[in-house]
Amino acid sequence: MDTEASMAPSTTTRSRALATEAVHAGRDDLAALGLHAPPIDLSTTYPSYDSRGEAERIDTFAATGARLEGPPVYARLDNPTTARFETALARLEGAESAVSFASGMAALTAVLLVRASMGLRHVVAVRPLYGCSDHLLGAGLLGTEVTWTDPAGIAEALRPDTGLVMVETPANPTLAEVDIRAIAHSCGSVPLLVDNTFATPVLQRPVEHGARIVLHSATKYLGGHGDVMGGVVACDEEFAARLRQVRFATGGVLHPMAGYLLLRGLATLPVRVRAASASAAELSRRLTADPRVARVHYPKLGGAMVSFEVYGDPHRVISAVRLVTPAVSLGSVDTLIQHPASISHRIVDEGDRQASGVGDRLLRMSVGLEDVEDLWADLCQALSSQEPGGLKESGPHGVGRQGLGLQGGVSGRPARTEAVNGRESHPAGR
Repeated sequence: MDTEASMAPSTTTRSRALATEAVHAGRDDLAALGLHAPPIDLSTTYPSYDSRGEAERIDTFAATGARLEGPPVYARLDNPTTARFETALARLEGAESAVSFASGMAALTAVLLVRASMGLRHVVAVRPLYGCSDHLLGAGLLGTEVTWTDPAGIAEALRPDTGLVMVETPANPTLAEVDIRAIAHSCGSVPLLVDNTFATPVLQRPVEHGARIVLHSATKYLGGHGDVMGGVVACDEEFAARLRQVRFATGGVLHPMAGYLLLRGLATLPVRVRAASASAAELSRRLTADPRVARVHYPKLGGAMVSFEVYGDPHRVISAVRLVTPAVSLGSVDTLIQHPASISHRIVDEGDRQASGVGDRLLRMSVGLEDVEDLWADLCQALSSQEPGGLKESGPHGVGRQGLGLQGGVSGRPARTEAVNGRESHPAGR
């Protein structure tokens, strides 16, 4: 059975490179245990002949929210396998602790409940956010009240009962970016929560820029294969203790098998993100030069997400892809495309959705690990489906010249360069 020492974030390995941490964090004790792969502990309960001792440990958890010393008591309190994932994610984010949950939304719910339990029900938030995050805040399902503002208005929006400022950067689905350090300064003593799902700690570590809470839908890049659901919050130990208490009370625990898969996913996270980002940057460049595309959104930070607005019918593009998978979610090894206004942001009021840049012609694409030329060929034929006449010219790979961003375009039209979030599209290399 793993000890608390093996679960706690190590202070001796913080200087290791991210790629090394991704492979070894949460696994540092395995060799001493005579193991190579992390064990999966599926127990829901744990025997103990010392009921008085168990009572004392449970009282300690109720009072402090700290991880229990010794073997677990019950799976809703803690689990050795999921604790390994939490240790690893905390190290990758540069945080003291991390607490995992059954989904990203369960993780956000726990954060809001912790702050509400302290009488701090007001949230200041910047749109766009993931559609369900937007809905959870705006609908008041947890008794919260939200003030929506732009980054410049955060300081003015704060109130005595403000418990949280929330941003997502790059944002879902427009990939708009904000200055985390500047926003953290505007927050004063109010904790800043950054949804880091799109960037992952490979591209940015919000704690280093002043954020106090980092949220991930672990279902996405952390898992990386579209076969596990989970959420996680990286933060300081004081806040983590409160999150554990909420998790125990509400039951939004991460299953041990999911914890194992997420820990395994972290090992390849840097490789996957960097490879997919290189393809995404190239696809962004080609889409920017394509006359069938009205605008491309690709962040300065880089990453594997690309959003673009088409002149024609976006639903035709969705129905025409053959290699790319038309599905919600993101961060998998295969490329996914979806129409946010119909799916991920359908739950957001249309006026609010449009005002935050999520228009009806916007498509969001999560670039996977396929060969970029194969992806481009599929996108080109799908983009042609918007127009009844299809392409008039053909070039290499059987796609239109404008699709390859070649000079001249269709019928002599010059290839254009479209601004991306107010900037030119560019590769991700840094």
